[in-house]
Amino acid sequence: MCGRYASSRKPEDLVELFQVDRWNPTEALAPSWNVAPTDDVWAVLERAGRETGELGRELRRLRWGLVPSWAKDLSGGARMINARMETVHEKPAYRKAFAKRRCLLPADGFYEWTAEPATAERKAYKQPWYIAPEDGTPMAMAGLYEWWRDRSREEDDPLAWLATCTIITTEATDAAGRVHPRMPLAIAPEDFEAWLDPAHQDPGELRALLHEPAAGRLRVREVSLAVNSVRNNGPQLLDPPEQPTARD
Repeated sequence: MCGRYASSRKPEDLVELFQVDRWNPTEALAPSWNVAPTDDVWAVLERAGRETGELGRELRRLRWGLVPSWAKDLSGGARMINARMETVHEKPAYRKAFAKRRCLLPADGFYEWTAEPATAERKAYKQPWYIAPEDGTPMAMAGLYEWWRDRSREEDDPLAWLATCTIITTEATDAAGRVHPRMPLAIAPEDFEAWLDPAHQDPGELRALLHEPAAGRLRVREVSLAVNSVRNNGPQLLDPPEQPTARD
């Protein structure tokens, strides 16, 4: 799975990187080196403009943890942070979003953990590992988004609507696979248009666009145990641990 990631680039940079047409500069979202489930995250998607009806590429905030439109409440969102590539086109919670509401979730890299046994010097613990493109380029993680309406509010109330998202994952390979069996999938820049186009709905063609981040050229390294707490944030989370874990 992908349960935590880093996304530190400014929205102005994301607008340029992803060739965004529409973005509300009043929407603020601080850089994060410890993005956690239910956090608001930046997403790139294509939707028809409310006033013009013209399709445009947007940068907007979504809540991480997809809530299907038919859900009675938000409680299940925290458990739906990932959608498996193998079944995303079939599962009731994801299939409509996979057909029409796909997005890109910008990230610097993501975290996974290994369980380390107790030694004479310390108790058993979970060691975080940071996995990111070797060349430092941003990842465009493949995501889906959905709209959920709070039925206790009037339909025209802006607070009645919540946009949520999930990350599509697959079996991990190479260096990432030595840390965790699953990893997020990404979309190559040349495929952004095809992935984001809501009119493109062929499941086979869409799944063919899903690839390993950075074409598999990923660097995996141990980082600070401070990542383990969602209350901690900042670039220092990427520092090496005080006592590195010996692993092949």
